[in-house]
Amino acid sequence: MFVVDTNILIYAVDKNCSEHYVCYDLIDRWRKDYLPWYVTWAILYEFLRVSTHSRVFTKPLRLEQAWKFIQALLTSPGLKILSEGPGHAEIANKTFKEIVGIGGNLLYDARTAIIMREHGINRIYTRDTDFHRFPFLQVIDPLN
Repeated sequence: MFVVDTNILIYAVDKNCSEHYVCYDLIDRWRKDYLPWYVTWAILYEFLRVSTHSRVFTKPLRLEQAWKFIQALLTSPGLKILSEGPGHAEIANKTFKEIVGIGGNLLYDARTAIIMREHGINRIYTRDTDFHRFPFLQVIDPLN
């Protein structure tokens, strides 16, 4: 069980980046598998935001293209969407007390980490080094 972060999804669709082939192959393999893997709606919306943004890509995707990619992911037999549950506030409180300096942009990643912790999932595929701030996560960079 693992979570796939936004940047892996972005690299999977961006044929112009050096990370494309590795990330595309991973997503394609996971998408066809029955083994569980996870995202959050926030990760999917961030994918939509970044992949359609003209300041990020010289040729951004149209919303229809980006949404089609997400729809293909959602047909995966193993993909599940994680969300906050009844214990979320308690786990957020515990995490904020344990890890000094969470604030600003790190709160976005903290939300993902806290949701993962709440569901007992500790592995995340990402290139975002901020996730190393959460000692309860195993951060996997698929390009290392």
